[in-house]
This record gives sequence, structure tokens and C-alpha cells, in this order.
Amino acid sequence: MEGSSCKSEGKEGGNGFSEITLRPLDLSDIDHLMVWATDDKVTRFCSWEPYTCKEDGIEFIKTKVIPHPWFRAICLDSRPIGAISVAENSGNKCRGELGYVLGSNYWGKGVATRAVKLVANTIFSEWPHLERLEALVDVENVGSQRVLEKAGFQREGVLRKYIFQKGKTRDMVMFSLLSTDPKT
Repeated sequence: MEGSSCKSEGKEGGNGFSEITLRPLDLSDIDHLMVWATDDKVTRFCSWEPYTCKEDGIEFIKTKVIPHPWFRAICLDSRPIGAISVAENSGNKCRGELGYVLGSNYWGKGVATRAVKLVANTIFSEWPHLERLEALVDVENVGSQRVLEKAGFQREGVLRKYIFQKGKTRDMVMFSLLSTDPKT
């Protein structure tokens, strides 16, 4: 997750996924986390490689998730099916970066869009110093770009050769949502 928008998905509909909730992710969620953290399809656009053992997931929760200022599980019926986070920009506190990941069984069902909307509708009140929420998406991750657009983010442009990830330099699309933008 760490600072990159992972995952793709599609349209919302009358499929019961409007009841998506967000809550803190903890060690008791390790088996659920391992479902998506070990999936090559899910981690394709993430900054991290698929986990190969439960110990990696436990270490991630202990060292990254628990101390993180804003990291939540995306839940369906209280069961984590993905995760979403907002990280403050270390150089400029007025902006934060959104990252999310979702189990591939839930792609194309409106789940990621719903989770991003939940964050967008609350983060500016939870963090009043925040004026801009950004998301960087790999140019090939069209599904994740659609998620952000449906959630009200503006596509700002392509950042060419922006990041070296998984052995090659990648172009990224920058999206943003401002605290003054209309809520969706």
C-alpha cells in the first residue's frame, strides 16, 4: 500500500456492497489480510511484492499498520477484504496521499469506490490541516483510475518516469481531491 493506489474495480450497483465499512486493522485480521497480500493480481501495481508467509503479514501489521496515523481495513460484514490509508506528506502537511488495496474477488463491484468515498467524506474533518488528498496510480491501472474519478477526484496529469518500482521505471497518473471540492 505504502503511498500508492493499488487495485482496480468497476461500477457500484445494487449488490449489497454499499454497506462497506472502515475500521482499524489489527493482528486478529491476519488471515484475512493474507488473502489479498499473497495475490499476484492484487499486488501487481503495489509498491510491495506478494507476501509468501504469515510472518510477513504479522510484521507488516506490527510495524506499519498499528503505528500508522490513518490506516483502515475495508470491511464487508466486519470482515477485512482490503485496506485503505492516508499518509501525510512529510514535506508539506497540507496534503496527504491515499493508498488502497482490495481482494480480487471484490473487483468490479463498487467496493473500492465506496471505500474511497468514505475516506473522502471524512478525512478533511478528521484532519482539518489537510487541504489536498492525492492518489498516484500506475498508467496501466485503468480500474483504479476509474475508482478515483467516480469518487470525485480530478485527474491532474501523467508524471512520466516518476517511480522505480518492481524493477522498472513507471509513469504515474496524479489525482487529487481538495477539501473545497463538492462531496460525492
